[in-house]
Amino acid sequence: MKFNPLIPELSVTNIEKSKEFYLAIGFTIMYERKEDKFAFLEYEGNQIMIEEINDNWNTGRLEYPFGRGINISMSVSDLDKYYQDLVNKKITFFKPLMINKYNVNGTIYEDREFLIQDPDGYLLRFNN
Repeated sequence: MKFNPLIPELSVTNIEKSKEFYLAIGFTIMYERKEDKFAFLEYEGNQIMIEEINDNWNTGRLEYPFGRGINISMSVSDLDKYYQDLVNKKITFFKPLMINKYNVNGTIYEDREFLIQDPDGYLLRFNN
């Protein structure tokens, strides 16, 4: 199994509810440690670890929505198809499909993207 150089690990309130959500949006469980309430998830090479809150990693009190001030950006191969799949599954969007322009060292890039929130409020941004 190949591990990305950067893999966010999210503390979640209920591992079963979180796994159900991530599976519904297309992620696959690559492996899990049920005794630790931990799962390693992947979708098109985008990797996330989730673990039920256990006070191992907490730097302060966790309150919903978790992950304030951060969104996790993930590229997908067919953004339109993925978006429509989520619409069909009645996933709630934090921000619907949109086009944003970003200036990168004088070059303007257009990014088609949308955002959803997981059950604990983490923002997931999917783009092309």
